Amino acid sequence: MSNTIIGRDGKRRCSWCNAAPEFDAYHDTEWGFPVTDDIRLFEKICLEGFQSGLSWRTILAKRENFRAAFAGFDFRKVALFDDADVERLLGDAGIIRHRGKIEASINNAKRACEMVDQEGSLAAYFWRFEPDPDALGAPQTMSTSPASVALSKDLKKRGWKFLGPTTVFAFMQAMGLINDHAEECFLRAQIDDIRASTERPA
Repeated sequence: MSNTIIGRDGKRRCSWCNAAPEFDAYHDTEWGFPVTDDIRLFEKICLEGFQSGLSWRTILAKRENFRAAFAGFDFRKVALFDDADVERLLGDAGIIRHRGKIEASINNAKRACEMVDQEGSLAAYFWRFEPDPDALGAPQTMSTSPASVALSKDLKKRGWKFLGPTTVFAFMQAMGLINDHAEECFLRAQIDDIRASTERPA
């Protein structure tokens, strides 16, 4: 049971919760719960891009600042950002001031608008890459998967940026496209039940 810990409340959680006290709430209320809302999906894929080379704790601490800076991650609004917005964001100490990641998020917002026109919704597109649970390895033993490689490759073909297979796999874990809670984690079975009852977007 090395991939779990027992919290102060007596609940057994995924061991990565031990890295920061604020991770318990994120783990218990967000991570791995299926998401079919386009804004939340776009937010997460942007934040995973910003996390590249950094810790999730850093991004989580700045998430509200990111939301304020990026118009609540409404990709239709972000797609309209111009050079002045890039400079504004580069001067915002509340976010990660990385030009490449900022410009990638604006580019990806434009690609998201195109995707909605083509696929109906971001959710309909992303959930097409949900893998067969039986084809996955043991929980929390992988940093990529065939599905994340395929999704990353397809996003790149569509012009999305800063989304390699590892970043995409973290996105799939967090958004519930897979259940990667540890087998002994108290949420594992609950997430299975929620995923079973979640209507996949058409």
